[in-house]
Amino acid sequence: MSKNQPVNPYKNKTYSADKWQERIAQVAYRFNRQYENQKFELPDEIQEMPIYKEWKNGSLSQRIVSPFWEIAPLQKNQHCLDIGCGVSFLIYPWRDWQAFFYGQEISNIAKDTLNSRGSQLNSKLFKGVELGAAHHLNYPSEQFDLVIATGFSCYFPLEYWQSVLGEVKRVLKPGGHFVFDILNSQQLLVEDWAVLETYLGAEVFLESPSAWEKTIKAGGAKIVKKQLGELFELYKVRF
Repeated sequence: MSKNQPVNPYKNKTYSADKWQERIAQVAYRFNRQYENQKFELPDEIQEMPIYKEWKNGSLSQRIVSPFWEIAPLQKNQHCLDIGCGVSFLIYPWRDWQAFFYGQEISNIAKDTLNSRGSQLNSKLFKGVELGAAHHLNYPSEQFDLVIATGFSCYFPLEYWQSVLGEVKRVLKPGGHFVFDILNSQQLLVEDWAVLETYLGAEVFLESPSAWEKTIKAGGAKIVKKQLGELFELYKVRF
């Protein structure tokens, strides 16, 4: 770490001491800075990249968002867990879906924002957000009809996702589905996006779809449906 790089106040705090602690804390720090609108000091050559300019003006997120509701339409009174939820309940039409929202998030800024505003938006549907990582879900077994995890799988190696699959399987009801996205390494935008994310503070893992599908199969899951986007590919699986 260079002398000019900001100190990570979340490192070695909040998370249990396991092999993933440092990476989880670093990803949390990267997104906390973004949620707080802190300035990222990036080299000139990165700021000249078209993808950086799109990220800066907010148009990139609209291009690369993974529409989980298309591959797994939410049903009224479903109990849904959104892992790495960010501020999902505030920006997606949960009130229209009439599905119960539960969240788990590593960013304390996102967690606090949702917990302070979610109930005001809809106290019936919003069931709260827990602070924690995807491989240790703070919920009882067989609680959810649907589990969602989008936008963060690429920050962790496949070994980590083996643990995540096991936890998701535990909290899903029999017959429930898990919808998540992967960074499809074959898409044209991937290399530039990976470079940008690295400079923003979170290294990206580039894994092939075939490697992901082996991991899914090894986790005891069956692929029900796939949907390819400009950067990410959505998977709908069941155990």
